[in-house]
Amino acid sequence: MEQPGKKVYLTAPPLCPFPNIWMKGALQTGLFDYVWVQFYNSKTVSIPVPDHIGKLVHAWKQWTSNIPETEIFLGLPAAPEAAASGFIPAAVLTSKVLPAIKTSAKCWGVMLWSTYYDDQTGYSSSIRSHV
Repeated sequence: MEQPGKKVYLTAPPLCPFPNIWMKGALQTGLFDYVWVQFYNSKTVSIPVPDHIGKLVHAWKQWTSNIPETEIFLGLPAAPEAAASGFIPAAVLTSKVLPAIKTSAKCWGVMLWSTYYDDQTGYSSSIRSHV
């Protein structure tokens, strides 16, 4: 169904870690415009931040080096209550995590789950100038 003047974007929100068994083949086609990787609710990428961000950075590098021609977003919960795991305090995200992942040309920002929790915590406002 083509509509003149309207651009369609192909996006995906795969779960971390890489490779995501359900989406790996599709993501490696290079057809996706944006990928919002969910770095939360995953036992294998539960990040003991602020002590060790190495696991997150390693997983990030796997995503950015294996998905061609795609802009990738770091998906995080906007509050500790928003997900079972994966919350990173804003101060740690802006001082340690973002400087480590923004070196990738494919890093396009942060996706937060969910707007309800973001409205409660103001998380996006506290990180906006660093993203």
